Amino acid sequence: MAYDFIIIGGGIAGISLAARLAEKAAGRVLVLEQEESLAHHASGRSAALYEPNYGHPAVVGLSKASEAWFRGQPGILSPRGLLMVAGEAEAQAFHHDRETMEMQQIPPDEARQMVPILRGERVTLAALSTAAEDIDTDLLLQNFAREARAAGTEIRVKTRVSQINRVPEGWHVSWPGGEAEGRILINAAGAWVDQVAALAGVSSPGFAPLRRSMARIPAPEGLDVSKWPMVFGPAESWYMKPDAGALIVSPAEEDAVDAPHDAWADDMVLAEGLARYEEFVTEPVTRLLANWAGLRTFAPDRVPVIGFAPGDAGFFWLAGQGGYGFQTAPAASRLAADLLLGQTPDLAQPLVAALSPDRFL
Repeated sequence: MAYDFIIIGGGIAGISLAARLAEKAAGRVLVLEQEESLAHHASGRSAALYEPNYGHPAVVGLSKASEAWFRGQPGILSPRGLLMVAGEAEAQAFHHDRETMEMQQIPPDEARQMVPILRGERVTLAALSTAAEDIDTDLLLQNFAREARAAGTEIRVKTRVSQINRVPEGWHVSWPGGEAEGRILINAAGAWVDQVAALAGVSSPGFAPLRRSMARIPAPEGLDVSKWPMVFGPAESWYMKPDAGALIVSPAEEDAVDAPHDAWADDMVLAEGLARYEEFVTEPVTRLLANWAGLRTFAPDRVPVIGFAPGDAGFFWLAGQGGYGFQTAPAASRLAADLLLGQTPDLAQPLVAALSPDRFL
């Protein structure tokens, strides 16, 4: 069966694009996801925060361009807040991050009122952003998938692409037990984007999947953590976030891996990150409820790559979202759909150029 678009990857990038193409009645769309469910890897292991001032300037541009869409979707965003804490030894990094992220410096006592387990003698600097909000990632993903399916998009899980060949009409894609042809191939395969490009014979700028670990720990006894902000150390040395009555703590590491895989937490890295967290709080970590890891995938310049491969109108990159896939998905998917359909993007041209694969020429 012939399709207009074949999207490889069923994370937030691929599914949001499928919904955008459905919205524009762009033609027949096929989404191929290798795992048993959508968003199994990086998308399913996100910290689920919308902070529009977080990340590279191009990421910030996409995040801010996504805000109006988020505001129009009931139930997707909910208040959280983002609190940065530091001591005098981290003052330089603290003030750099505070200015970059447009956070308001607040008295340490005020920070301890918000998060009463903060250690008084350790936390001498604090800054707050009230712009940060939780994202209901499951609701967002399911809404996109529902919209795509309602327009006739075919979404296949447990479909690991094994071969990609060019044909006169575009592409022939094969997987164990099946095959399809499509006019345009969209590479939204997350940590596997380089492998997909290699199957298609397309050169890649070189994407790096980086592991990030997380631990789920019990909330301090007797305390309701539901209204606490997300808390992080300067230079993102660790972070803590309330989650369904417990706390998620991450070392916030970015460790390179040899090849993309179903990631797991490194015990030593996790222990070091938990120790950095414990420096700032009065409650020690005595047990873990769970731990896991995800792969955040970046281009060499840490900016997402959205656009046709240079000189190739049949191969499209939607890759390198790093840890910003959910908060940028509305604008990134709209941009991708506009470019795929030859329409003028709503985004400013300098931002479109900053995201283009042509920058690697």
